[in-house]
Amino acid sequence: MGDVAARIESKLQKALTPIALSVTDDSHLHAGHAGARPGGQSHFTVDITASRFDGLGRVARHRLVNDLLAEELAGPVHALVIRARGASE
Repeated sequence: MGDVAARIESKLQKALTPIALSVTDDSHLHAGHAGARPGGQSHFTVDITASRFDGLGRVARHRLVNDLLAEELAGPVHALVIRARGASE
């Protein structure tokens, strides 16, 4: 796991205590496209299940994750796919 993926995972673990969390670096799929960096670590998918998402709609869940990862989104992360589910789903 790269440094950026590890930071993403660490921040989400600390803030949301997820039941399940997967951070995937998809950068290799975007080589040559806008925002892609030669070393990768620019495009990610986050699959997360956490009780914190219970009762929240899709947009609110995404905003929560985006707020937690604001530093990464302002810097090395060009694109982030978020699949967020509540514990009761």
